[in-house]
Amino acid sequence: MELPPATAHDARPGEVRLDFDGAPGCIAAAREAALTFLRHQAPVGHRTFHDDVVLVVSELVTNAVRHAPGPLVLELGLVPGGIGIAVRDTGAGLPHSRTPDLTGGRGWRIVQSLARRVSVVPLRDGKTVRVELAW
Repeated sequence: MELPPATAHDARPGEVRLDFDGAPGCIAAAREAALTFLRHQAPVGHRTFHDDVVLVVSELVTNAVRHAPGPLVLELGLVPGGIGIAVRDTGAGLPHSRTPDLTGGRGWRIVQSLARRVSVVPLRDGKTVRVELAW
């Protein structure tokens, strides 16, 4: 299966920014981008941490694809003692917990349980969800 291309932007060392079109295929591409980032930036031997980062990226990008029309931006960067993840999308609605059912409802709780810090920044044309995970 071929992954849809993402547009990478120059960033400072220890950071990456990728633009996605918001199509469902970008979820797998975002996970792969997170794995590549971790291979180059995260301490070796932190398998559980790597899994947590990929899971959070997957949940945030999946929510953006499902609930926000159009493109999205994924940013990954080193922060003191961990990794910062940000997803900017065009959706006006803010993330919230809901009762899980067959269609979902678990992702936001997963993100909150794994993160040391979560913030949502409303923007005029969407929002940015920022998450920090500790090593």
